[in-house]
Amino acid sequence: MMTTVSTTIAGKQITIETGRLAKQADGSVLVTCGNNSVLVTAVSAKEAKPGQGFFPLTVEFIEKFYAIGKIPGGYFKREGKPSNESVLSARIIDRPIRPLFPEGYLNDTQVVATILSADGSISMDVLASLGASAALHISNIPFSGPTAACHVARVDGQFVALPTPEQLAKSDMDILVSGTKNGILMVEGEAKFITEADALAALKFGHNTLTSLLQIQDELREKTGSKQKRDFVAPIIDSEFRTQAEAVMKPLVEKALSMKIKQERYAGFAAALSEMSTQVLSKITDDKLKSQRSGEAKQIFEDLQYKVARSMILDKGHRIDGRDLKTVRAISCEVGLLPRAHGSGLFTRGETQCLGTVTLGTADDEQSIETLNGTFKKKFLLHYNFPPYSVGEVGRFGGQGRREIGHGNLAERAVKAVLPDFASFPYTIRVVGEVLESNGSSSMGTVCAAVLGLLDAGVKIKHNVAGIAMGLIKENDRVAVLSDILGDEDHLGDMDFKVAGTTAGITALQMDIKIDSVSFQVMETALNQAKEGRLHILTEMEKVMKAPRGQLSEFAPRIETIKIRPDKIREVIGSGGKVIRGITEQTGVKIEIQDDGTINIASSDPLATKRAIEMIEGICAEAEVGKVYKGKVMKIAEFGAFVEILPNTQGLLHISELANERVRQVTDVVNEGDVVDVKVLEVDRAGRIKLSRKALLTQ
Repeated sequence: MMTTVSTTIAGKQITIETGRLAKQADGSVLVTCGNNSVLVTAVSAKEAKPGQGFFPLTVEFIEKFYAIGKIPGGYFKREGKPSNESVLSARIIDRPIRPLFPEGYLNDTQVVATILSADGSISMDVLASLGASAALHISNIPFSGPTAACHVARVDGQFVALPTPEQLAKSDMDILVSGTKNGILMVEGEAKFITEADALAALKFGHNTLTSLLQIQDELREKTGSKQKRDFVAPIIDSEFRTQAEAVMKPLVEKALSMKIKQERYAGFAAALSEMSTQVLSKITDDKLKSQRSGEAKQIFEDLQYKVARSMILDKGHRIDGRDLKTVRAISCEVGLLPRAHGSGLFTRGETQCLGTVTLGTADDEQSIETLNGTFKKKFLLHYNFPPYSVGEVGRFGGQGRREIGHGNLAERAVKAVLPDFASFPYTIRVVGEVLESNGSSSMGTVCAAVLGLLDAGVKIKHNVAGIAMGLIKENDRVAVLSDILGDEDHLGDMDFKVAGTTAGITALQMDIKIDSVSFQVMETALNQAKEGRLHILTEMEKVMKAPRGQLSEFAPRIETIKIRPDKIREVIGSGGKVIRGITEQTGVKIEIQDDGTINIASSDPLATKRAIEMIEGICAEAEVGKVYKGKVMKIAEFGAFVEILPNTQGLLHISELANERVRQVTDVVNEGDVVDVKVLEVDRAGRIKLSRKALLTQ
């Protein structure tokens, strides 16, 4: 039986339907808004795999080109691996639902969002996120939702929910807010130098707006008479064994958590587990029981870490590395490390170290991206790499993982707002963030390293940007907001809230939590505390380099820009590209022509650039009355000669204008191929040019 519920937000009707499609899934819904629809399914295994040590939740966001009535490009004519945009959308769905599964639930769970129809008028992330929550909510999978997301923009000072692309183009923010009825669960967005108060107001607006999406999910569950949630009881560890293991490990864990250096701390953790194995596990003779207790010991160890670290912060106000709640770790910065890179910057904060490199390219280096919203080109690329050695581990190298794509996108959004306009700086810019060491907030470290690299490259950015990650420890009414969190504080804490910006305001923010929600009071504290930390980091960065270098690297291409009349573009290109191809072959430059007549000429050889400009200007030049030209006779007629005075520009040299004396026939004075000096006498309304040789002769 098909069941539907609906609500209206910002004049857009959103409908959730179930009971018609994909009925064998544990939960299945079709979310529709106008011509946009997404099918979302949720399936969870009935039992956990033996020895499963983590919650195996996977989320897929699948774009189908039939959704826009288009056949995919490429040889195979079918959708391939997920695009970066699909991966980012999958992460947006994953992050708010993950904390709403019960602690200890380890059953394989998969959420699949398939785009069936799209017209580009609304963010499909919002619909897919709604569908994921609804599918889980009406299923028997243990899930303490519902949750929902709302896209927020601000146009002309007014907040707008579910903005259109046209509204986003005019907006100074683009923020996605996810939450439950109790508060915020996730934030993802970028902005153009907004204040902390504006960011908080946007989050409140988004949360208020999404409440109707929460209500219709409860309505849908009630209408469908959904089954009770599966019985789930987290595995219980034998109390006697827990007491024995804790007695051995607790003092060692406390000792390890007082060590400031990460590798020493982890060695202390290993010692705690080893000692427990020696004193407790070794006395168990039954192999099966020993294997079980070994797995339980790891959980006990995790629980101890969690309790001890949080107690240190809440009871004593001391963090793992000895800092108070607001102090930022020691910072050091360097620029110009790599002689052949166009720009490079090294940013070190505590035990997190990031190298930012900058490469400047031409229009040929732009990235072309095919999406359901059309094909577009990116002139700014930021790539984030997280090699295993950065955390002292051995691992495989391959393509980018979802984490790297997500962190790179966040850093890119943070920096994008300060880049110069393409018209004034017509370069494709690629920044690569190499994480060399990691102990918390490598994405924000990448932002700082990227900015140092851009300054070193001579890119005239509008402001300098820095980023900081905020954490949270919450036990009932006791709350501690942490600035510049360590990796362990992220792992053992309740929130990871990254904020990037300038002295003028916020440029990007991202928040994930591990609890059911965060209050606006906590968020306000975190935003204000993040601003203090951000300004401190900027001050440290600017001690090394505050403004861009005065010139580009000698290895960077030079781009000169000229402007021609749009109606001359065809002449510069030539039939089949013959003319422009000839210019590039003769000079070796790269040429980009825009529809408005702007031409960018790129080369590392200034003489070649100058020559190319002269050739283009020659093609576009127009005859001037009274000016003398050296022209070539192209054709002879009875009444005169046609002389090319400029590329693709000919004038008539009438027989009467050949000489002072009377000329019987044209060939008595000039022949085809001759080069002659002529003066322009007239250019009529039709563009016909009258030339004279006689005017240049002495009487």
